[in-house]
Amino acid sequence: MCSLFMAKTPTILAIESSCDETSAAIIHQGKVLNNIIATQSIHENYGGVVPELASRAHQSNIVPVVTEALKSVGLSVNQLDAVAFTKGPGLLGALLVGTSFAKGLAMSQNIPLIAVNHMEAHVLAHFIQDPVPNFPFICLTVSGGHTQLVLVEDHLKMLVIGQTRDDAVGEAFDKTGKLLDFPYPGGPLVDQYAQNGDPLAYEFPITSVPGLDYSFSGIKTAILYFLRDQVKKQPDFIKRNLADICASIQHTLINMLMQKLLLASENHGINTIAIAGGVSANRGLRARLKNISKQHNWNVFIPEFQYCTDNAGMIAQAAHYKFMYEAFSNLSDGPDPRLQVGALI
Repeated sequence: MCSLFMAKTPTILAIESSCDETSAAIIHQGKVLNNIIATQSIHENYGGVVPELASRAHQSNIVPVVTEALKSVGLSVNQLDAVAFTKGPGLLGALLVGTSFAKGLAMSQNIPLIAVNHMEAHVLAHFIQDPVPNFPFICLTVSGGHTQLVLVEDHLKMLVIGQTRDDAVGEAFDKTGKLLDFPYPGGPLVDQYAQNGDPLAYEFPITSVPGLDYSFSGIKTAILYFLRDQVKKQPDFIKRNLADICASIQHTLINMLMQKLLLASENHGINTIAIAGGVSANRGLRARLKNISKQHNWNVFIPEFQYCTDNAGMIAQAAHYKFMYEAFSNLSDGPDPRLQVGALI
């Protein structure tokens, strides 16, 4: 046996299949060894993720992805101590593929099964590589489906202290991209064009709701009407001002995120701040967070790009901590598309 895999050490295979990426990773003694991801380009033809197509793609990808994860570290299935999978939130059909595969493998090897909360795993991605944040810290978790402020007190103890009441900020970015006729997903292209634009060229209203919650439905509508009205006056308006449009919209969305993050830090007296989720790869958000951290003496933690989007590396890291506490799942435990942070699983 390879010396890397010693007896009685936790070696876990983790599977992520919540949306449109099929991913597998191996973690050994708390160290993520790989992070294999298969993307699904077919959704570009439809301007968004088609659940049924996503499920079919997961079925095609899961065996090759898991095989590569094992092969790349010279590991066989009979050397695994547990199998982890994403329980939710996510698309039901997509989750079912990963859940069913994990259950079958766990049964065949007679090893524990570990259910992982996808959103909590995004937060725990900060513990894959050094430096890691000290507890407690506040994590702004931003993605296409979620926008949350999470108070993190321990690896397995988290509390949502603020969240969007309607759309997620990632949805606002992608919707903007669609209005600008960008291919799906449009959010990264908005960020790309924004790098060369004037963030103060156009002003958009900031939607504010009480407390630490967010609302992005209003800004989406404002962007729609703004572009419609400007194109009526000047048909080539978008083409001529694309960079400034993207920069101004991105500036507004980041302002909305930072307002509540600053308030959360002040209310809870916490200056250790992290960001997670797909939108945490946004360069404008990263730059703003670093600038604000200097003004407010924050200790800021930002994960590597590969651990921002959906990936099995973060599922593996979460599974490691659950394994340490023997927080195993039953074979009857199924996926939960609406699973909330802090739910007992």
